[in-house]
Amino acid sequence: MTHLSWLSKRPIAHRGFHDLNQKVWENTLSAFGRAVERGYAIECDVHLTSDGDAIVFHDHHLRRLTGQDGTVWQRTAAEMKALKVGGTDDHPPTLAETLRFVAGRVPVVIELKGTPGHDEGLVARVGDLLRSYSGKAAIMSFDHWLIRDFSRHAPGVPAGLTAEGQSVSQIEAHFSMLANNLSFVSYAVDHLPNPFVSFVRAQLDMPVITWTVRDDPMMERTFAHADQMTFEGFEPEGQAIA
Repeated sequence: MTHLSWLSKRPIAHRGFHDLNQKVWENTLSAFGRAVERGYAIECDVHLTSDGDAIVFHDHHLRRLTGQDGTVWQRTAAEMKALKVGGTDDHPPTLAETLRFVAGRVPVVIELKGTPGHDEGLVARVGDLLRSYSGKAAIMSFDHWLIRDFSRHAPGVPAGLTAEGQSVSQIEAHFSMLANNLSFVSYAVDHLPNPFVSFVRAQLDMPVITWTVRDDPMMERTFAHADQMTFEGFEPEGQAIA
């Protein structure tokens, strides 16, 4: 775990340190700036645009965050950047723009969002951007077909499985992904403890971060069964910020 000690060193701000989309919205440079100011690592989400760029945006559909119709994969990067998030002055940034902004000041954990039939090239684009990035960064995904491309298109980048569930079939599926050179796991805090997380920590010495922690009891569960939290909606207390 030593080479990834930075992943568990600081609390990770879920989609940046936003205020639950009151004034500072998720996955914006404003939210990322607030995280940097406080020394929190940043978790963000990326989709592939119609012209092959990586845009920082959580949802597949545009409506909740921009009030527009359609999906991310139908828009170019320029068209996405022309939108406003939550009626604020913030726009959805490209991943390149985000990395330039963060500039290595805090770690970045990037979740790749797959869209079957419309995400070919997403891993390669993210890998290309991270090859020239000097800061600490990791990638992860729920989508097994994307994870299988991590080693080929993003070699050397710490790679994680984003996961949830406690059923036998879910746990077995997670174990099957260990053949893909994973470096860490991001697991739903409500589904801890479980045999998969216990195994990767104890037997593989692999760090586990949790999502999404929203209160002190969830934080306590994280540190009983995992190594660090991805949080939102509150200011963590008692967690060392280096």
